Amino acid sequence: MTMLRFSKMQGLGNDFVVIDGVRQRVDLTPERARFLADRHFGVGCDQVLLVEASARADADFCYRIFNADGGEVEQCGNGARCFARFVHENGLTDKREIRVQTQGGVITPRLETDGQVTVDMGAPRFAPADIPFLADAEALTYPLALADVTLTVSALSMGNPHVVQVVADADAAPVATQGPLLAKHPRFPQGANAGFLAVRDRGHIRLRVFERGAGETLACGTGACAAAVAGIRQGLLDAAVEVSTRGGLLAIRWEGAGHPVWMTGPAVTVFSGEIEL
Repeated sequence: MTMLRFSKMQGLGNDFVVIDGVRQRVDLTPERARFLADRHFGVGCDQVLLVEASARADADFCYRIFNADGGEVEQCGNGARCFARFVHENGLTDKREIRVQTQGGVITPRLETDGQVTVDMGAPRFAPADIPFLADAEALTYPLALADVTLTVSALSMGNPHVVQVVADADAAPVATQGPLLAKHPRFPQGANAGFLAVRDRGHIRLRVFERGAGETLACGTGACAAAVAGIRQGLLDAAVEVSTRGGLLAIRWEGAGHPVWMTGPAVTVFSGEIEL
């Protein structure tokens, strides 16, 4: 058996098992990720995050993300903030700003003096092939057939695929019924994270997200970025948006096409420990 050291962390209730793969040997299979994520037999989390050394000269670390179902995914915004705090708290770097290699591209988290973490999440991508999303041409919104209704949705990538719909009331939105169908919709070949966005005013939104491979989470960082971008593109929101999730508040800023999305929010270490694999 192998003893694995880890930290349990959370960003707005979106929780993670974070593993140092720089100073200990880690063979993280999908089966082991599912075990660690299991809330009854393992540690319990929405995602497992693995910190590794980067082979690239332009990145300080490599960042791998496994959903609770064991599937490896490209990007995780709340996880990126926890990642930055983890490597700093565990002495892996003394830099307050780091460059991190992910499957979705290089991101740049920065520890702020007030304890918050700001992340340059990169520029959103809208071309259907880049999401990926099956469509004849890029559009601001798309009709999407779902069961017995046709929704009007935005589709975009924040390093991972997102589908966002505007709803009147996020708390009453059909997340439990539509979320699983959207997450596995055939027009998203790699699945998608489904956001349900309610506009409070031009600087505030309420958001719920059903994440592929994890279900509805208390917060989704890339989902908050995607929802803010979708609302800004449709003329519903200003460049700076406060996103209210079930787990708390995120600050998102996007200046428009070609610019990166900036996300600021908390990252908290809950406890550290060892578990036998």
